[in-house]
Amino acid sequence: MILRSKERSVFTNKESLRLGEIPSIAVWGKTLPEAWENAVLATWEFGTLIPTEYDQPEDPESRDATVMITIASPLSEPRIHKDFPDGLEGLAIYTQEVVAGVHDSRVKEGGWSYSYHDRLFNWPGIDGWKNIEALVGQKIELPKIDQIEILSQKLAQTPHSRRAQAVTWNPLNDAVHHEPPCLQRIWCRVVKSEENLYLLEMNTNWRSRDALKAAFMNMFAITELQKQIAQQIAAISGRRVEPGRYVDTSDSFHIYGSDVRKGDVERFLHGIRNFDFERRTYRSDDPVVKQEFEFAAKKLVENNE
Repeated sequence: MILRSKERSVFTNKESLRLGEIPSIAVWGKTLPEAWENAVLATWEFGTLIPTEYDQPEDPESRDATVMITIASPLSEPRIHKDFPDGLEGLAIYTQEVVAGVHDSRVKEGGWSYSYHDRLFNWPGIDGWKNIEALVGQKIELPKIDQIEILSQKLAQTPHSRRAQAVTWNPLNDAVHHEPPCLQRIWCRVVKSEENLYLLEMNTNWRSRDALKAAFMNMFAITELQKQIAQQIAAISGRRVEPGRYVDTSDSFHIYGSDVRKGDVERFLHGIRNFDFERRTYRSDDPVVKQEFEFAAKKLVENNE
């Protein structure tokens, strides 16, 4: 019972559910690595056992829960956990995919079914009107929608608006596709914190999430987008706007049975049992991190030349 022995901030309704039902879990952490650890541990401890569409015959069932993660201060250090699959260079590149769309062309070239940046800044996406054109039998020239720009303008004008959101889902494409987007919706609101300080609060909703292999990178990139939106609102409004708390909700937050079988879950648990939090994390201003991020930026430039 690693989770409870360390008195982590977790709330669950599992004891009131019937056998096999999916529990809802709420976890909290001041920083991103702390909150992510809590979410993985809570899912491992309280999640229901259920098969997935990716299981091999030798895999045990996945652990699954509906999970709400609150990060009180998403830009506070340490920001980076060491135990995620793609390494620092991979994290840097993925972040640029989300906030800057450096690989949106891969959707156009047919390799990817979507990118988050394309759906958020260019909805319904590069290929978004193809199914509609097929239905009506002619090419359609409709405007692409930069939802992040609209959201930022809305909150610059009316900070307390409840209408500032961006979605990724395109029903004609995604309802029948084998790889639909996991991120569904971003919702933002600006609150006044101090006399000259406003905070951009962000909520995200996710259809499905690989707790161990994807969630940390998702949250790191999305909180970078939160920072970018805060800066955009500040530039438009002339107010001081900084990122506030971040709330991340997944309908299915799961640990795959294959990760149990391969020992990845035990490795994750071993790290928590045997190393203190400082040894399990990086500061984003650590020279090692900065070097890897700079290398990734250079690599992206070279590949695009």
